[in-house]
Amino acid sequence: MATLSVAVVGSGPAGLYTAEALVKQAAALDPPCQVAVDVLDRLPTPYGLVRYGVAPDHPSIKSIAEYLRGVLERDDVRFVGGVRLGGEVTREDLLGCYDAVVYATGAMRDRRMGIEGEDLPGSYAATDFVNWYCGHPDTDSGSFTLDAESVAVVGVGNVAVDVARILVRDPEELRRTDVSQPVLEALMASKVREVHVIGRRGPAQAKFTTKELRELGELAGVDIVVGAGEADPGAFDATGGSATLAESDRRVRGNLAVIGDWAARAPAGHARRLLVRFWLRPVRVEGTAHVTGLTVERTRIGESGTLTGTGELETIPAQMVLRSVGYQSVPLPGVPFDERSHTVPNAEGRVLGPDGNPLPREYVAGWLKRGPTGVIGTNKSDAAQTVRALLADLCPDGVRAGDPADPGALAALLAGRAVAPVSYADWLKVERAEAELAASLGRGARVKLPSRAEIDARCRGE
Repeated sequence: MATLSVAVVGSGPAGLYTAEALVKQAAALDPPCQVAVDVLDRLPTPYGLVRYGVAPDHPSIKSIAEYLRGVLERDDVRFVGGVRLGGEVTREDLLGCYDAVVYATGAMRDRRMGIEGEDLPGSYAATDFVNWYCGHPDTDSGSFTLDAESVAVVGVGNVAVDVARILVRDPEELRRTDVSQPVLEALMASKVREVHVIGRRGPAQAKFTTKELRELGELAGVDIVVGAGEADPGAFDATGGSATLAESDRRVRGNLAVIGDWAARAPAGHARRLLVRFWLRPVRVEGTAHVTGLTVERTRIGESGTLTGTGELETIPAQMVLRSVGYQSVPLPGVPFDERSHTVPNAEGRVLGPDGNPLPREYVAGWLKRGPTGVIGTNKSDAAQTVRALLADLCPDGVRAGDPADPGALAALLAGRAVAPVSYADWLKVERAEAELAASLGRGARVKLPSRAEIDARCRGE
């Protein structure tokens, strides 16, 4: 029986849940369809967002990596690291080497605020900061020197909460995590004493989860303050929609309860402060040679339901601004892309061409398919939908359709280009090195290697 050969581009949750769904769904067909899945990643390390997007003080979420490890350790799944679509291989290469290709590269770019001063030194995308504290191989561990005393974080989602928490929590509490040693030392030397978390709308519209909020309010040595009157969901909403949201949505009710509790607290005079602000829209990053503040405008929801500015301005002193106002996927070379939705056009995971019809043998999963919505686990059902479409096309009634691809085609192509991909066994060398580094530093179970050069050296066995 011919084996169905599939390339999955991206080894984050979307890609690995896709690989798992391929194996399980193919085995459940009657008769079963054999599959072989190559999971490609431009990085030498797997797990994507789980390794490089989840804050180091969230081990329960990072434990998803242990589940994903089980996918990579299957005999019918292979990790092919250090291979970039648009670099070492092209779209045409993959379609020539495999029966089908699934794109699952996530959303790697922050949306911009589109305001004056956004590109001043000291103003950053939150992704850059997250990449730094998560030890992303593309980011220099010396990228951030935390000499700002006041930081403005624009956005009220879980990423903004993570960023604020890392900035204000006692760095000693991160010593047992996997944060790289240079980053830990930078956090230990941080001068940050005040962090402002700023949302354009009210607490009822904020995207963070109640669990994340509670953790923020439990940080030792941190006073948490809510802007005057801003905890009231209806204070700046003429429609009453905020109160209606609270009645219908349990998450919103939970968030409002936590924020209401914070608003009622009296400051204890701690060394660090977290200020949570709502109904404020950034209009300008202040400064000439460097960020000195963020000017915001009071907003409200009018009777028409539209968010508008009131003209009331306030300048928040800050020497660093981090924007966390949403993510966008980036186009993959040669792959159709909708610049408005920042997704690959698709129907249930089937990639659509310019004429709106499905392109043969091309599929998409994860944020690249649906936009940056949901939590990590949402990718599981999303991947399952894409795989159902793929198997319906290529293994109808459990019978392999078409001529099978050459299982050694990619290896031969890469060898001809003198590209040595990173295998799963090579990645395990990195894992062992991180465990050894943690032991030598007396720091928990693992400490991330601080640079791409060190990761590459370990992959080569140096």
